Amino acid sequence: MRGADTFTESLFTMRHLDDFVPADHPLRVIRVMVNKALANMDELFARMYAADIKGGRPSIAPEKLLRAMLIQVLYSVRSERQVIEFFNQIVQQAQEQELLSGEHFSVDGTLIQAWAGHKSFVRKDRQGDDDTDAGNFKDQKRSNDTHESTTDGDARLYRKGKTASELRFMGHTLTDNRHGLVVSAVVTQADGHAEREAAKAMINDARQALPGDDPITITLGADKGYDAKEFIDALQEMNVLPHVAQNKSGRQSAVPDRIAGSEGYAISQQKRKLIEQGFGWAKTVGHMRQVVVRGIKKVDQMFVLTMAGYNLTRLRSLGQIRLQGQV
Repeated sequence: MRGADTFTESLFTMRHLDDFVPADHPLRVIRVMVNKALANMDELFARMYAADIKGGRPSIAPEKLLRAMLIQVLYSVRSERQVIEFFNQIVQQAQEQELLSGEHFSVDGTLIQAWAGHKSFVRKDRQGDDDTDAGNFKDQKRSNDTHESTTDGDARLYRKGKTASELRFMGHTLTDNRHGLVVSAVVTQADGHAEREAAKAMINDARQALPGDDPITITLGADKGYDAKEFIDALQEMNVLPHVAQNKSGRQSAVPDRIAGSEGYAISQQKRKLIEQGFGWAKTVGHMRQVVVRGIKKVDQMFVLTMAGYNLTRLRSLGQIRLQGQV
């Protein structure tokens, strides 16, 4: 039985809880957007709980749980609940406020350190033995094919660039180029193909979500790591212009020069850098640099919730700029 989204502060104090929050506190603006998103989810919540006529003890209102989880992210405390619908409602509000282009996107991935250490990464055929090789890596060749973490079996040993090999996941976001708002987010296992595979899935979802049947030119900006023939061909098959940075270091770029020489390409290359702001916020404010949950499902839930929190702070800031008459 679904509990009511009501307040009972009169049981504990003669003042309203609202009185304790400063009038100019940024959470007030965020709360309005959150409540609108939750109101749009009312039918979904109703289907998740037994009808009142069946009786039973009322639950804690799901609206309260989601508000509490969002506060946990904004104030750097863990959360494990699935919030895909909540995330989508926040993106919908950005669309209603005409803050999304809906046509020009950027994609990138970031490494997320797993809540597991090197000592847990042992040979798969020796897990559970008393005489394990945990912690003794000298002269050992370790790989994800032969070894696995006993702490988090979904984590993968991975390094990128000059970083050290660590047990990691990979978080991916698709952002809209107009204001850098995140329109899709997902976590995968860390490997050399994950970024491009996630990018194809996210941009395909974004393309299919466009209203109407009229052909719209969609662009996707990305860094040199996405300059692979298989990826560029896949984008063009989806009628997406690959505004991917050309990688000509001892090789030929898969991005056609006619695309790389266009004005729109130059704009995409500039706008795609906005995606780093979301990753930076997630790793500092949202504490996504190293997660404190285990398993890819929980890490994904935390990542999506964190990106919803990032969007809310961006929407608040963009709303204040509009009020000042700057956009």
